[in-house]
Amino acid sequence: MLRRDFLKKTTCTLGFGIFNSISRASSLAHDFDLILADAFIFDGTGKDGFFGNIGILGDRIISIGTLKDARPYRLINVESRAVAPGFIDLHSHSDDEYLLDPRTEGKIKQGVTTEIVGQDGSSVAPLSLEMRQNLNLSYQNGYGISVDWSDFRGYFRRLNKQGISVNIGTMIGQGTLREYVVGRENRPATRSETAQMKRLVQQALRAGALGVSTGLEYTPGGFASSEELIEICKPMRRSGGIYATHMRNEADYVVEAVDEAIAVARGAEVPLHIAHIKCMGKRNWHKTKDIFDKIKQSRQRGVSVTMDRYPYTAYNTSLSSLFPIWARSGSRTDFVRRLQNPEILPQIRQETIDKVKMIGSWKAVMITAVESLQNKHLEGKRVSEVAGVGYEEAFEFVRRLIIKESGGVDMCGFAMSEENTAGILAHRHCIVASDASARSTTGILSHSSPHPRTFGTFPRVLGKYVREMSLLPLSEAIRKMTRLPATRLGLKHRGLIREGYFADIVVFNPDTVKDNATFEQPHQYPTGINYVLVNGAVIIEGNRHTGATTGRILKRGNNAQNH
Repeated sequence: MLRRDFLKKTTCTLGFGIFNSISRASSLAHDFDLILADAFIFDGTGKDGFFGNIGILGDRIISIGTLKDARPYRLINVESRAVAPGFIDLHSHSDDEYLLDPRTEGKIKQGVTTEIVGQDGSSVAPLSLEMRQNLNLSYQNGYGISVDWSDFRGYFRRLNKQGISVNIGTMIGQGTLREYVVGRENRPATRSETAQMKRLVQQALRAGALGVSTGLEYTPGGFASSEELIEICKPMRRSGGIYATHMRNEADYVVEAVDEAIAVARGAEVPLHIAHIKCMGKRNWHKTKDIFDKIKQSRQRGVSVTMDRYPYTAYNTSLSSLFPIWARSGSRTDFVRRLQNPEILPQIRQETIDKVKMIGSWKAVMITAVESLQNKHLEGKRVSEVAGVGYEEAFEFVRRLIIKESGGVDMCGFAMSEENTAGILAHRHCIVASDASARSTTGILSHSSPHPRTFGTFPRVLGKYVREMSLLPLSEAIRKMTRLPATRLGLKHRGLIREGYFADIVVFNPDTVKDNATFEQPHQYPTGINYVLVNGAVIIEGNRHTGATTGRILKRGNNAQNH
């Protein structure tokens, strides 16, 4: 029997009767705030779905079953659609966006109910006086808002005061720590500086941070040695937390980078999570098997390793990342000055062109964001379109663009294979994550031409990789979006449809759920997501955001286990 036929038949025999009995009692004093009736429930464990009704009181799931004598304040008949735990975006860059617009519809309309920020070595805290002043100036000039915090407790107070639509947790950015203590220069940290960074990690963990993140292809975090990374991760031995790394290399030296990541986790005796795992450049695509083998061996030897990935073959980062890391030492002003230094420019040019050749060509580089109005027409364009296909000619165009924009240019790089993407997403220890900030189709968060993962990550997995490609069962895809990240992060009572758990819930139609965002037209919400609840409140109903801001700050549970 086809699934849709099974749903229709079961709805007639089970769901209709339950719906009627609930409706008859709805006028009496209620014992549930909300019941989701006629639900095809995927509980997040990876097990097959089952029919039932979900009773919610306050912010919790109170009962799952027939609930035939229940008296809800409100009943929503979901008409046999899939009901799952709210999706957890374990790798998000929405640190700033919830300060600008607490609705951030681009994520919650995907079914995301929790975002984990502070990724790739960059977090909103801790801030030295100079860092706070610089960030405040940037926020004032860009958004007209002020920075009134220096540590995570202050940032959490700011979010709680204004309200947020989804739950937020954060990592500690190792690059931010290094800027705070060492500065942006390319030099080793002293013993006292390393000790200071460790104290800051301890403070952040006490405030509720979920772990330490690194961005080792970026400055200043990439200037740290493996030994330094081990030391700053050691405070997590007692208090818990994960080491989440954007590795030092994701291309020609990706296998060596995995070795380093595992060595850091082993040395610090903490769990390892590899962010947005990939093998960039066709000549490196075959290395995925080697990486999987290393992860398997590491787990067998006692180092717990997980990873995350978005369902696209292009990455999104700063255009400056194409340039050698030594040239990016210091501030953006320092970088721009080096791009105008005739003595070192030939070396910069050669190393940059070599990296572009590894990706494929300048056609594989799309400009996604600039800061000046005069260059906005370049957003969404390939470098080869606007500068020609020659390596030297295109390099000169990019160099001048970065100088004009004072370093503030973002890009997409089309460097991964579809076969590898599917294989990574199907891996049992891979978590689905967007690696994107929350955006909207209108208002202050509709700027630039972002990667389509910003609007489509989770529906794309459900629509393309589950329904169309049959890459993995729906129940397993949901596990990768819910229980697996919740367990990895140590989030208590989240990630499952279970009595006593928080009512973070998404209702969607498995037969129609679909991402609509493209690289050419990214500002498009997905379809097939019907309802989204955060802590028991309906946030998304159909295509409408209700305006509710019931999201909370999430902190690591004391009894966290790593799987």
